[in-house]
Amino acid sequence: MPPTAPPTGPLPPPPLSPHLQIYRPQLTSILSIAHRITGVGLALGLLMLTWFLVALGTGGPAYSTFIWFCGTSIGVLMLMGWSAALCFHLCAGVRHLFFDTGSFFDIHHAYIAGYAVLAGAGVLTLLVWICGFTG
Repeated sequence: MPPTAPPTGPLPPPPLSPHLQIYRPQLTSILSIAHRITGVGLALGLLMLTWFLVALGTGGPAYSTFIWFCGTSIGVLMLMGWSAALCFHLCAGVRHLFFDTGSFFDIHHAYIAGYAVLAGAGVLTLLVWICGFTG
């Protein structure tokens, strides 16, 4: 066979990655992305924890200001989000420990583990808030 001549003129643009056009998000991919996002959220939540510790150490007006802020709508929303992120990140981390042992790699068990993470995170978050309000 004779070699073909190289194309002349401008080349067409390369196609986009096929996964951008045909990929449908699945539970496992959504949980993986959420695990990363909650990790970032937990790191940001450490700023509030640091504020609490500094206010606790300082005492008086600083602590009163922190407690006031936590009672506002934004403060409660931040605390709820941080506790939900903590519980989800914990459960997803346990799921990854099972993955590290070679368990749950088939799709059926991966989905069971994914739903268990969601249920576990919801139950743990609820328990944290129930214990927080009942003392």
